[in-house]
Amino acid sequence: MVYENNLAFAKAQDEKDPLKEYRNHFYIPVDKEGNELIYLCGNSLGCQPKSVAQYIEQELNDWADLGVEGHFKEETPWMSYHEELAKPMAHIVGAKPSEVVIMNTLTTNLHLMMVSFYNPTPSRHKIIIESDAFPSDKYAVESQIHQRGYDPETSLILWQPREGEELCRYEDLETLVKEHGDSVALLLIGNTNYYSGQCYPIKKITDLGHNNGSKVGFDLAHGVGNIMPDLHESGADFAVWCTYKYLNSGPGSLGGCFVHERHHTDKNIQRFTGWWGQNKDTRFNMRKGFDPIPTAEGWQLSNPPILSMAAVKASLDIFEEAGMSNIRAKSEKLTGYLEFLVNELNNEHIAIITPSDSSQRGCQLSIQVKNADKSLHKKLTEAGVISDWREPDVIRVAPAPLYNNFEDVYEMVERLKKIL
Repeated sequence: MVYENNLAFAKAQDEKDPLKEYRNHFYIPVDKEGNELIYLCGNSLGCQPKSVAQYIEQELNDWADLGVEGHFKEETPWMSYHEELAKPMAHIVGAKPSEVVIMNTLTTNLHLMMVSFYNPTPSRHKIIIESDAFPSDKYAVESQIHQRGYDPETSLILWQPREGEELCRYEDLETLVKEHGDSVALLLIGNTNYYSGQCYPIKKITDLGHNNGSKVGFDLAHGVGNIMPDLHESGADFAVWCTYKYLNSGPGSLGGCFVHERHHTDKNIQRFTGWWGQNKDTRFNMRKGFDPIPTAEGWQLSNPPILSMAAVKASLDIFEEAGMSNIRAKSEKLTGYLEFLVNELNNEHIAIITPSDSSQRGCQLSIQVKNADKSLHKKLTEAGVISDWREPDVIRVAPAPLYNNFEDVYEMVERLKKIL
């Protein structure tokens, strides 16, 4: 696509955007005077769908009118509410509905997955993660290693960029796997990286790990609703994610989990268990032994929080209508335009550390401000642009294709230019 650095071009692109009406499905945050802000922070918290209140109110009314019988009402009964989310969620992550479940929160699900897929032995006990993994992932991995009686100093291996570089190279991961060989139990990669915006090749990493005899999992917190991970075909053992970033389900909302179908009927797999993972036919026979549901649902612990699930459902219904392939296509154009405009600034203090290849990133661009502190980001916020800052020197900007447009991107860079 050939871009132009002017407002008329941005407006023309918005006018012919097939997804343009979806912006009206969301509340855009406003300033004290009620003017819409330029909200480019969906990588941290997505905007609220306008339908959320209606979805939650429906469940509140059913609770008031039906009490416990709401579990068995005719339309979206609470007993099976989570099942309504499986199909649209599967379309987003590229999985079978039986391989996904919405439950718990992100780090809880990560722990549950490591219980099942990190099975260290004296000869195979190491976990490889990227060096700049999201802190919660690193804390979870370190605690799992400690809990199994090993030491992160020797069992945690970091895949890191080369000196003077910001991005991880796949060939360096290959070298790590070869170097540590049969001692690697698990590759756990955060895709897409929260800091750099770099998207790692899921299929290649999965094959690399499996060919080494290792299990492979992904944290898709910054990827779900953003990239198209194609989890089933990738062959990954598991993946986890949150739903409050690009999936717009509200602050601290539920997480999601993928478990490849080849693991569903493995009776010997280790797992932490709870009654909502029990065979549905015998779930309410309280004296039966645990018989896991032979799908990803078998990893559930407790019955789900319906009010939070209603918010998830409101957003997933929008994604289902818009179509993930259409969302991704717009995202590539929109982020490409942002990259073009930032490069047009031709400012020696500004650099984009996110890969320029659209197949190696989602919609986030990480803009590095050389020799700067957080003051530039503060001024950008005061100018009505909502992005976020990550130490030591990066402003993260993420135009979300469902509610952001070309004019947002153009205006953001114009305001940045004035501040500079």
